[in-house]
Amino acid sequence: THYQQLFLFILSVAARETAQALRTLAQAARGVAASTKEPQSAAAMLDSAQYVMEGSAMLIHEAHQALVSPGDAESQQRLAQVARAVSHSLNNCVNCLPGQKDVDMALRSIGEASKKLLVDTLPTCSKSFQEAQSELNHTAAELNHSAGDVVHSSRGTSSQLAMASGKFSEDFDEFLDTGIEMAGHTQCQEDQIEVIGNLKNISMASSKLLLAAKSLSVDPGAANAKNLLAAAARTVTESINQLITLCTQQAPGQKECDNALRELEAVRGLLDNPSEPVSELSYFDCIESVMENSKVLGESMAGISQHCKTGDVPAFGHCVGVASKALCGLTEAAGQASYLVGVSDPNSQSGHEGLVDPIQFARANQAIQMACQNLVDPASSPSQVLSAATIVAKHTSALCNACRLASSKTSNPVARRHFVQSAKEVANTTANLVKTIKALDGNFSEENRDRCRVATTPLIEAVENLSTFASNPEFASIPAQISNEGSAAQEPIVRSARSMLDSSTLLLETARSLIINPKDPPTWSILAGHSRTVSDSIKSLITSIRDKAPGQRECDYSIDNINKCIRDIEQASLAAVGQSLQGCRDDISLEALQEQLTSSVQEIGHLIDPINTAARGEAAQLGHKVTQLASYFEPLIVASVGLASKIMDQQQQMNILDQTKTLSESALQMLYAAKEGGGNPKAAHTHDAIAEAVQLMKEAVDDIMVTLNEAASEGGMVGGMVEAIAEAMGRLNEGTPPEPEGSFVDYQTTMVKYSKAIAITTQEMMTKSVTCPEELGGLASQVTVDYSQLAHQGRLAAATADPEEVGFQIKTRVQELGHGCIYLVQKAGALQMSPTDSFSKRELIECARGVTEKVSMVLSALQAGNKGTQACITAASTVSGIIADLDTTIMFASAGTLNPENEESFADHRESILKTAKALVEDTKRLVSGAASSQDRLAQAAQSSANTITMLTDVVKLGATSMGSDDPETQVVLINAVRDVAKALAELIGATKCAAGKPADDPSMYQLKSAAKVMVTNVTSLLKTVKAVEDEATRGTRALEATIECIKQELTVFQSKDVPEKSTTPEEFIRMTKGITTATAKAVAAGNSAQQEHVIATANLSRKAISDMLTTCKQAACHPEVSEEVRSKALHYGSECTTGYIDLLEQVLLVIQKPTADQRQQLAVHSKCVAGCVTELIQTAEAMKGSEWVDPEDPTVIAETELLGAAASIEAAAKKLEQLKPRAKPKQADETLDFEEQILEAAKSIAAATSALVKSASAAQRELVAQGKVGSILANAVDDGQWSHGLISAARMVAAATSNLCEAANASVQGHASEEKLISSAKQVAASTAQLLVACKVKAQPDSEAMRRLQAAGNAVKRASDNLVKAAQKAAFDKADDHSVVVKTRFVGGIAQIIAAQEEMLRKERELEEARKKLAQIRQQQYKFLPSELREDER
Repeated sequence: THYQQLFLFILSVAARETAQALRTLAQAARGVAASTKEPQSAAAMLDSAQYVMEGSAMLIHEAHQALVSPGDAESQQRLAQVARAVSHSLNNCVNCLPGQKDVDMALRSIGEASKKLLVDTLPTCSKSFQEAQSELNHTAAELNHSAGDVVHSSRGTSSQLAMASGKFSEDFDEFLDTGIEMAGHTQCQEDQIEVIGNLKNISMASSKLLLAAKSLSVDPGAANAKNLLAAAARTVTESINQLITLCTQQAPGQKECDNALRELEAVRGLLDNPSEPVSELSYFDCIESVMENSKVLGESMAGISQHCKTGDVPAFGHCVGVASKALCGLTEAAGQASYLVGVSDPNSQSGHEGLVDPIQFARANQAIQMACQNLVDPASSPSQVLSAATIVAKHTSALCNACRLASSKTSNPVARRHFVQSAKEVANTTANLVKTIKALDGNFSEENRDRCRVATTPLIEAVENLSTFASNPEFASIPAQISNEGSAAQEPIVRSARSMLDSSTLLLETARSLIINPKDPPTWSILAGHSRTVSDSIKSLITSIRDKAPGQRECDYSIDNINKCIRDIEQASLAAVGQSLQGCRDDISLEALQEQLTSSVQEIGHLIDPINTAARGEAAQLGHKVTQLASYFEPLIVASVGLASKIMDQQQQMNILDQTKTLSESALQMLYAAKEGGGNPKAAHTHDAIAEAVQLMKEAVDDIMVTLNEAASEGGMVGGMVEAIAEAMGRLNEGTPPEPEGSFVDYQTTMVKYSKAIAITTQEMMTKSVTCPEELGGLASQVTVDYSQLAHQGRLAAATADPEEVGFQIKTRVQELGHGCIYLVQKAGALQMSPTDSFSKRELIECARGVTEKVSMVLSALQAGNKGTQACITAASTVSGIIADLDTTIMFASAGTLNPENEESFADHRESILKTAKALVEDTKRLVSGAASSQDRLAQAAQSSANTITMLTDVVKLGATSMGSDDPETQVVLINAVRDVAKALAELIGATKCAAGKPADDPSMYQLKSAAKVMVTNVTSLLKTVKAVEDEATRGTRALEATIECIKQELTVFQSKDVPEKSTTPEEFIRMTKGITTATAKAVAAGNSAQQEHVIATANLSRKAISDMLTTCKQAACHPEVSEEVRSKALHYGSECTTGYIDLLEQVLLVIQKPTADQRQQLAVHSKCVAGCVTELIQTAEAMKGSEWVDPEDPTVIAETELLGAAASIEAAAKKLEQLKPRAKPKQADETLDFEEQILEAAKSIAAATSALVKSASAAQRELVAQGKVGSILANAVDDGQWSHGLISAARMVAAATSNLCEAANASVQGHASEEKLISSAKQVAASTAQLLVACKVKAQPDSEAMRRLQAAGNAVKRASDNLVKAAQKAAFDKADDHSVVVKTRFVGGIAQIIAAQEEMLRKERELEEARKKLAQIRQQQYKFLPSELREDER
């Protein structure tokens, strides 16, 4: 089967890895044996390695047999036995390593010595209390010193570890004897039990210390092993301190000082090599911890000095204890801060937390074994048995929790199953052991003790196997690697912390002597000196930590780097404008540059969220991420400039360069915000700026990616799309997915949507491959986007699927679809490159069919997960299509075009409608009950309801059609009724899908019941409408009742917390409110007339007006740019308006039923209430846009729009001039060439000046509106509108005159027009500029800033025009001078020549006079249409 093949593949991979590991083990074993001086130890190493080899070979063989016959219990049992044997052999092999054997001997020695604590009666004391007390202090100091030696030797050679562990076990034995001797001197039985308990704690801590030392010596690079070793040594010290505090009665204050000194010595190791995290504190938490602890230390140091003077020993001891804790906290914070500083260096590599903690498993294993020994020891007392049982339960519970967490984190199915199985074995064996312990506690007989002994064996085996499996290097942590630069950055912090510890140690030693002899002046002087040194060290520590904040230096470097990139892209943009852009080498293709640019943008996009996270709360990662981000910008700029240089179209060039610059600038803004945040989670005031910068950065990435994908698809380059699909496929099989926020049904629904979208796009690609191959690029891009979303949802769906096989199937099908999409996109690119290639077309069609088949496979895999919910999704899609079809039918009915095809009446269809509606009610009941039953029943109910609603809509449409188009309003009422039913069914299906499989008290069940009630209500309303539709006296009333119920349901949806999928503009919202006003007037008129036709029309209009208003209100209010206050106001007034309108319709209904004068007067009251709510809604919509809101029909707004349009027109003409060059012609006269250059320069300056002029006029227009001289509403529409029209016409004249000037300049340069036309065009520009100035001056303040700019711009236009006129007149004059006239020498010829010249002069004068008259007539006609302000000014 498929799963057997999968497991066979996993087994083959594991076998190959095992063989490779065994080869490495054999070489290592031979190396260890060769370097061992003792022949016996060398032989033991080789023998143990051989046992491992033989056992591994047998293990692989048994695994294969078990896979071949998966149901054979005997094969499974043999496999488990062989696995345990291999695990035991590996442990023996590790124990044969130099130094390990000695550590094991020390552990056994401690275990044997600890048995002395299990006796019921203590031995007789042989020493006096003072001697025992002195010896206990001495042996405690020796044991504490030996613990420190074990910590240091674990980092040295194996012989050093062997010697230190042996010495530690000897010192422990001596300490235990003196502790037991001291316990014998205690008189109280409770104190004796407490002393023995402390000795047991010291025994346990000592065993843990040796285990940690053993683990570190085996794997010195294991993450966190050094910290665990230091913590174990510290536990030993604390346990000794507790015992000393309990047992000794020394001189005043001595024990507190000794305890403090031992604690400081224990934490000193944290500063030796800060390459591992000391705690979970962030960098800024470290700073806060240092500040708080320094404050506490200062107070306690002052207390120590004060209490030494007064001789208050208890207070002195308390201050010493507080100072010790503060110093330990300072040291831990300094160690953690130095680690974070080191690991945040870009050249350092941060460590990764392992799947499990092998040290934790080893400790639990040791503790459980010791507890089991105590359980089976015949000398154990009942209290000792219960204590051992408590230890077993505590550690087995911790192991089971660790296995649960590991199984949830790992992506390896074999490891996940092994962890779960191991946890079950440990839990079951623990439960069996607890039963025997209970029996033993009831009766301490030999039989019960033997049962207990038998029950401990499987537990110890299960725990050993689990510990061995957990020690797999695959699950181990990866330690951090601190670079040399990082170590150098750590040094100031570590140096300050060490100085603080040294001076604190000296201070406590001095205080210890002062509390005994407080009247020793030299000692007081020494104490003051040490106190100053401690204070200076702490100040230096705080300064060092603050100065070395992670990521700040890297942020500055990255900001400089991106600033340089921005300057480079600006230079490239200027070169592109001047058509002198130089790109990269010619041998780099356009496609390669496009792929490089796409890759750079994608990598930058992937770093946005990590930088966001680091800037908000992960200071150690900030430096890495910003450095990585900055490294992508240099290749980004190179690729962008290179790509722009190879593009011929200047607009495309500028788009690429501008979008690259925007991306760089948004990255710069994000870096500034990230530097300000610095990774401090408590700097909440910076988080909004970071979020805004991140959003801008994402938008910039999306914009440039859209441009690149469009360009790539147009050229048939699909490399970026293929990479995006492959990347989405890769993310499917990544480790643990993010914590799912929804259920499987939610992800299933979304996956169905994207799968169908891919199928539809694929079908369209098949069509376009024949008809329009150039559009394939956009469709391929859409497939890429949809598949990326599908893969993301598929990963979450697989994580929430039950059983796991369904999740695996979903992942497999989505992966297969990904491969199909890649082939399809590649074929689309190939067909774009060669659109006429029939072979490529056939291949694309085949790939498209393959994708369609794989989409169906994905859908079937989803259906296997939840067949019922999949049927609900399909049914919901069907109902959605029905609703859309009904909306179309309502449009035809409203237009009066819904005519019957044959002679039939509504009575022919009434019974069919009633019968089908009753069947739908039964389907509704089955659908509701199906949510709590099986998936098969739910699927049948969903399919049946979809079929029934389809039949119901068909017969209702036939019934409405049979009524004829003479009564369209009644047709609309009937179709609206069935539309309400379809809409309610869609809501019911959605609620059923969400409630499927949920318990009865789940909130989704309440939503299901509510949706079912609405469904029944709407079906009942349909039945009433069908019965009343032929009764002219009641059908209007029925239509109004149905509309009121529909509006109430719409209001319920509106008031829900569901966010609409899309948003709309406030302008659209305001447009929809106008329908409310119209409907309100209709409703009042219908109430007054009480005619059924008017009531029906009112019902239909009201339904649409309110529905549209509620939809646009919620969409506009939920726009991301709308503030929370405005949003709540809009939703509130939307509800108020709807409620008021419902009251109005109910009043109309009341008037129709009981028409009285009082009732009709109430119509006006309700209509005023609705009008007031509409006014509030409009004002709220204006607030959504703030001061930028405008009425698009306001003449002043039109004026500003026209001004900006004129400016754009002029700038376009100027760009056209920029591209003009004088025509090439033989050199004749340099003056002519100069004149053409002068024409172009003068025309360019005029175009630029008029552009500035029109923009200044736009600013003046805005200033007038702001001053209130021109209203932004239509209060003074006549006056302001007339003024605005004058401004509009003047702006249009400026734009037209400038355009004519540019055409004349072009024609003149090309030699197709005269200088006179050029002069005339320039004068027209000056005249229209004067009119624009007059129009603007009418209502403006003469000394306002906008008017000053406007006047300056007008003067610039006039100067430029005069310069052009002068240049053209001079050229014309020079040209006239250049014409040489040949005078005929003969008399008759000379007279004829004079007559001809005079004739031409008279003709020209007549033409001039006619032209002047024509110009005057044109101006008179134009003058009639000028606004009054301009006419008065001209008078």
